[in-house]
Amino acid sequence: MGSYAYRYCMCFTRKFRSPDAHPPPDVRAAHAAAAAHAGGDGLRSFLAEVQGEHPSEADRILAALSGGAAGGIARFVGRSPVPTLDDFFGFLFSPDLNPPIANKVHQDMSAPISHYYVFTGHNSYLTGNQLNSDSSDIPIITALQRGVRVIELDMWPNSAKNRVEILHGGTLTAPVDIMRCLKSIKDHAFSASTYPLVITLEDHLTADLQAKVAEMIRETFGDLLYIPSSDTLNEFPSPEALMKRIIISTKPPGEFKEFLKAQDNQKNSGKTAELAEEGNLRRLDSNADDSDGKDDPDEEEDDESEEEDPKFQPDTACEYRKLITIHAGKPKGLLRDALRVDPDKVRRLSLSETQLSKATASHGADIIRFTEKNILRIYPKGTRINSSNYDPINAWAHGAQMVAFNMQGHDKPLRLMQGFFRANGGCGYVKKPDFLLKTGPNGEVFDPKAIMPVKKTLKVKVYMGDGWRMDFSKTHFDAFSPPDFYARVGIAGVRADCVMKKTRTIEDQWVPVWDEEFSFPLTVPELALLRVEVQEYDMSEKHDFGGQTCLPVMELKQGIRAVPLHDRKGNRYKSVRLLMRFELV
Repeated sequence: MGSYAYRYCMCFTRKFRSPDAHPPPDVRAAHAAAAAHAGGDGLRSFLAEVQGEHPSEADRILAALSGGAAGGIARFVGRSPVPTLDDFFGFLFSPDLNPPIANKVHQDMSAPISHYYVFTGHNSYLTGNQLNSDSSDIPIITALQRGVRVIELDMWPNSAKNRVEILHGGTLTAPVDIMRCLKSIKDHAFSASTYPLVITLEDHLTADLQAKVAEMIRETFGDLLYIPSSDTLNEFPSPEALMKRIIISTKPPGEFKEFLKAQDNQKNSGKTAELAEEGNLRRLDSNADDSDGKDDPDEEEDDESEEEDPKFQPDTACEYRKLITIHAGKPKGLLRDALRVDPDKVRRLSLSETQLSKATASHGADIIRFTEKNILRIYPKGTRINSSNYDPINAWAHGAQMVAFNMQGHDKPLRLMQGFFRANGGCGYVKKPDFLLKTGPNGEVFDPKAIMPVKKTLKVKVYMGDGWRMDFSKTHFDAFSPPDFYARVGIAGVRADCVMKKTRTIEDQWVPVWDEEFSFPLTVPELALLRVEVQEYDMSEKHDFGGQTCLPVMELKQGIRAVPLHDRKGNRYKSVRLLMRFELV
């Protein structure tokens, strides 16, 4: 039992008692039941029956406890069937020992990459806004350490056109040398996940610089670089087959396309020489499909950005093209044609968030059919100069695998993204639901806009919280008294499932006890995320932020769990956590 003294009216002092965290009634009842369990294996019984742990996981937990990993509780495992109430409570309130979701990869990773959502970054080199911030390898390193599996680099020639720089073209962003980025990618590619890293290249280079980039990539990554055995693939490799490999995704060089077309024309009409005489071959902007930050408001493609290349170098183009595993493109002509599935070739298509919104309204079924085999990448609209993000749910609901986000834009959508990819052990790959991978006998597919029945109901009980008194100064939230905390709990997902609820406010307490239960009916639980926020009530100003987390509903472990909270940027607090109970029925 401690106390906190606060200055009041300049010359007075107010003291508040701050009791230590005590077990709530449900914990006391669970401990009593475990202690009364016949056979002397009460703790194992609790782990199996209340917590729903698999026998092998229960063995692991008991081994960790008896091995001293838990501190106080370890002293009692082996000596007594059940530890004391305080130690039992200490175990339950430890996020490391009793986490809300599993921390291991548990999904089948042998399917094609197109069967997975992939943690994807946008303009990964930018340190701040899209207009005049610096370019650096530091944001790339940070993203890789957080488990991001798709890094985007925009390649431009320097003023002398003899070196390659990474920057956001057409803006005031400062460049960073490409080699610095490539070396940092190599050093940190698998620091958080051993599953494949995709580098998407937005290419604004001449043919000779493309050749230099191809050489840099080969020399830097060496055996880490995956080079496909054929020019086109009829199915993407699996994440399991590409573990600890780096793969390249970009639009194939225009010169090579034109070269092949010219050869074909020569066979049929002998017009190759005429083609060369009429003018230089146009080099399609190698990632006009990825020129994300420069979109017009209506997101139409700017064909005027294509450059003339005075050099016809099919050998160079061929070497550059050999590195490409995921061939990319942007829709040309009718969207329905762009979404047509080629049985002999898989590819990646890029749409802006605005294009996606329009496309899902008119071609939603075509998009889902396309993403069963091919990859769809969504990127932020060009007006998001402040590096903000968009709601990713619509893209996920239509099967889009690469939903590209500004990782420096610390907003609600990014919190959803971070929470979504806590699934499957945080490896950066999450298996898409089966209903997005199958077409019915009459060609019917999942319709996110349809009215659907409730499939599951998530019951959440918020017992209490603790840790702010360790991680914050006593006047951080209020200069004159302890904080007044309340919790917000809700669902992000398809529109029918979205809701937010809140607890009552507990005044003047560093260890708030709410003991409140909420119920959330879910129509598409596979895409649902549990949102949890803690706010400190302020009567006169904006409420203060006390922590947040976001967790995939289908990954939640049943029973009483310790839920660690994070700051606005997604960094986990050292001590702040909630004690909660989950049941999915």
